[in-house]
Amino acid sequence: MATLVGYLNKKVLVVTADSRILVGTLSACDQSTNLVLSATEERVIHETDDDEPSEIHQLGLYLVRGDNVCSVGLIDEGLDESINWTEVKGSEIGGIKHV
Repeated sequence: MATLVGYLNKKVLVVTADSRILVGTLSACDQSTNLVLSATEERVIHETDDDEPSEIHQLGLYLVRGDNVCSVGLIDEGLDESINWTEVKGSEIGGIKHV
């Protein structure tokens, strides 16, 4: 948690336990890794053999429960803005929850 304090008010990428990719500004966090993101968007990357473009869904203010956080990282905003995310293709990460 101590390292996340340095990410406050910065643009971060969060990968959730169910493999969602969320990008937003880290507004708050706590010792349980609960996160509050502002100006959040979800990036839905489609498979390489899918003809549909990848999608970006605007979510706005968003709360991610700590037990659903898999990874949090800072974003290089210049690089991020130079990428057309609708053209990005890739394989699904896969969830970490066992059913």
